[in-house]
Amino acid sequence: MRLGIISDTHGKLRPEVFEVFSQVDHILHGGDVGPPDIITELEALAPVTAVFGNTDSFALRDRLPQVAEIELDGFLITVTHGDQFGSPNPKVLCKAFPTAEIVVYGHTHKPMLELVNKVVTVMNPGAAGPARFGARPSVGIMELEPGIPPRARLVDL
Repeated sequence: MRLGIISDTHGKLRPEVFEVFSQVDHILHGGDVGPPDIITELEALAPVTAVFGNTDSFALRDRLPQVAEIELDGFLITVTHGDQFGSPNPKVLCKAFPTAEIVVYGHTHKPMLELVNKVVTVMNPGAAGPARFGARPSVGIMELEPGIPPRARLVDL
């Protein structure tokens, strides 16, 4: 199973996202979505599991959870924006979500991929929307196959 990992679109869905996500089976959005039509546009590519972020409207917060847990290809995945932890990092997230095998988050706008141990992978795909903080816009791709650790990469847009 191939996952598209995205966060911090802030209302801007770049055309490159559609190219990078053209072959994904599921999309995980780590919050700060912007208008709800961003989710609708992503759903045209694949099913979407999304959470709200600290800049999302109350209308979107009514539609999306702060934390989503989903099992895909036998992996327990937790998706959160992470702002509830201040400046989230893999250690804090693994402690907060001890049963997760994969944690996807956003908020920092800093792309990060870390294999915490043989069981837990933590990914922040960076910010896919407007360029901020001197970082290039980016997303992630993750490949899941039962019985082996996830394979993932960050993709600059």
